[in-house]
Amino acid sequence: MQPQHEGFLVEAVRLRSKYQDQIKILIGFEGEWIRPSYGPHVLSLAADPAVDYFVGSVHHVHEIPIDYDATFYHKAREISGGTDELLFGDYFDSQLEMLQTLKPRVVGHFDLIRLLADEPDRDLRAWKGVWEKLVRNLKVVLEQGGLLEINTSALRKGLKDPYPARAITEVFLNMGGKLTLSDDSHGIDQVGTNFGKAVEFLEDLGVEEVFLLEAKGEVGLEVVGVSLADVKSSFR
Repeated sequence: MQPQHEGFLVEAVRLRSKYQDQIKILIGFEGEWIRPSYGPHVLSLAADPAVDYFVGSVHHVHEIPIDYDATFYHKAREISGGTDELLFGDYFDSQLEMLQTLKPRVVGHFDLIRLLADEPDRDLRAWKGVWEKLVRNLKVVLEQGGLLEINTSALRKGLKDPYPARAITEVFLNMGGKLTLSDDSHGIDQVGTNFGKAVEFLEDLGVEEVFLLEAKGEVGLEVVGVSLADVKSSFR
């Protein structure tokens, strides 16, 4: 994947320069956390001067993908002890390792583990141990100044709420956490998918402002707030 990543950066820099008078382009990537040994590799990729930021996310538990298909999900669940509750706990422990090591500016699909669970829309407050772990992780995101993405791919895949689910989003907001929007698009046909529903979701939670990263001078990024009403009007 290294040559592909390097080629991506070359093309991204070219496009940023070509369209600099029309749009501000930040260059980033999604840093995968499969096992702790991936930490130094992700940080090495992020150290390239062309990279502005990266998204930190977890797609694996026990080094097994948990969002690819039911077979892999069930394999990971068996290793955790055979229940969704135990697997969720292991997922949030792995996520904590990722957060502490990578300290990402944006945290991706916080509760992705819900996708292939027996009850993907379950209120996780019913699992005390799992809930305590995810709240612990939200506190770490807040302490690190990270943005938590409202990821609409969950809606595209049939879940009731975006990632993270309503109860989790409420807790983060009550902590003073900041949210950003993401479609998690894997192709141009998915760009902006379900952003309207995401705005409705946020409005229902009383959110008036979302946040983004913006270049600050020649070096560095700053977190900038954007009115949710302005975001909504841009869809018209």
